[in-house]
Amino acid sequence: MSAFVIKIIAYLTMFIDHLGYIIYNGKFSYLNFIGRLSFPIFAFQISEGYIHTKNLKNYFFRLFLFALVSQIPFMLFESILTSYFSLNIIFTLLLGLLSIFIYEKIHNKFLGIIVSVLFGLIAHFSHCDYGFYGVAIVFVFYIFRNNLQYRKYAFFIVTAMRYLIASIRYGYNDAFLLSYISTILSIVFIDAYNGQKGKDTKYILYLFYPFHLLLLYIINLLNIL
Repeated sequence: MSAFVIKIIAYLTMFIDHLGYIIYNGKFSYLNFIGRLSFPIFAFQISEGYIHTKNLKNYFFRLFLFALVSQIPFMLFESILTSYFSLNIIFTLLLGLLSIFIYEKIHNKFLGIIVSVLFGLIAHFSHCDYGFYGVAIVFVFYIFRNNLQYRKYAFFIVTAMRYLIASIRYGYNDAFLLSYISTILSIVFIDAYNGQKGKDTKYILYLFYPFHLLLLYIINLLNIL
């Protein structure tokens, strides 16, 4: 699969995830299990983007710009679900990208890992969507990019820790196990990546994120579904 194809899969499953909240009045449903596939693919694409981008400065700027553009649509959509403030997923991906950048710039790789952990903590305490976990799997996908087995195992372990912590914090239920299984199934699409870029429609895909959030908010507001 080309980068374009797996991005389409990520955006489609993300849309299904968010649509589920609209259809079921903010409640978690089977559609959200499908949606668990999306974020790891986005995280993987960030690590690949760092490797293949021709202009890292522009890549940083593009992510930051669309993070800002997306924040109001994100907050409107989130208001359907909660009054809790958080930053949208692009801020999380941007912090993941920064963690890779700093890791590569620091000669002492152990120190680079520590700095990456700090970026994860920034994501957590600034209430970025997916928080520490989001930054962690961007970093994991990057540092194990040349060893697919280690990449897979590290992804499974970090994801297991996420849901284990959640089950301890909120009390175990089967939704955590099903969410874990759904999340790690994204590795099927990630491992199918063939290294090819495919169609170049990056700005359309970037714009899809804030647009679909705004659209779903309006649909909910008009009580169409």
